[in-house]
Amino acid sequence: MKKIYLAGGCFWGLEKFLQQVYGVLKTTVGYANGNNSAQPTYKEVCTDTTGYVETVEVVYDENAVTLPFLIKTFFKAIDPTSLNRQGNDVGSQYRTGIYYTDPADEPLIREALHQLQADYQKKIMVQNLPLETYYLAEDYHQNYLENNPQGYCHIGPDIYELARTAFDPDAKYKSYSKEQLKTRLTPIQFEVTQFNATERPFSNEYDEEFGPGIYVDIVSGQPLFASSDKFNSGCGWPAFSAPISKDLITEVSDKTHGMIRTEVRTSLSNSHLGHVFDDGPADMGGERYCINSASLKFIPLDEMKQQGYEEFIPLVK
Repeated sequence: MKKIYLAGGCFWGLEKFLQQVYGVLKTTVGYANGNNSAQPTYKEVCTDTTGYVETVEVVYDENAVTLPFLIKTFFKAIDPTSLNRQGNDVGSQYRTGIYYTDPADEPLIREALHQLQADYQKKIMVQNLPLETYYLAEDYHQNYLENNPQGYCHIGPDIYELARTAFDPDAKYKSYSKEQLKTRLTPIQFEVTQFNATERPFSNEYDEEFGPGIYVDIVSGQPLFASSDKFNSGCGWPAFSAPISKDLITEVSDKTHGMIRTEVRTSLSNSHLGHVFDDGPADMGGERYCINSASLKFIPLDEMKQQGYEEFIPLVK
């Protein structure tokens, strides 16, 4: 997982825009690079005296979206020639900027800005700076437009659609339409991942698989679970104590079939995986991720390098 911090006007709309981009796994909104190290409030930032800028923290998988592509997509949501203003929002807290934590990202950002300038006669005003400070904004700002669909936004629906259909051609983990998946997946894989079906217990592919390796998303190929965290729960489906990273999955409430459960989906492809319960082994954290084999593809340890998963070998104990 990698992080980049993007500022471009009101963070409500920019967060929603960036959440649509394939490869973005998680976002938060906050205040970056102010004049002091004290936690600012929204009211203080709005005085235009703190130096803080409304910013979106973006956690992304660089195998699903490269930084240059993510930045170029971000440019489509802003007016890069506007100083301290985006839409109707005016003030230094609404300036545009790209703030990095990895110095290796700086030349990539600089090149993207250089290419952007070639498209404009006016000077572009997007900052390229290291992140100095970042404070989370108040809870009600997080996912604001998801929780308040009619809330104010300076970004139009056509721009959101542009983000939703932006797929990096150079990415390793691809995105596919449902029509494409019908031909790429078996019927049970398609029904489970796309329509929340459940395969039969005890007669699925990986229930009794305990060899070393990793389990990847059958849709995108993104690694999700390591064999080191797999255990025999007796439930009839593969069980894991944890995913490789919590950022790789999304947990949502499931009230179907007269039960209240926590569904597990992939953050990247939004595929249904299974459910998580709190009856796992205490010495492994106490959670049991009960996952459909049809949602997964097992990559044995001795094939991981050949299939492009060498960096994950240290996870397999």
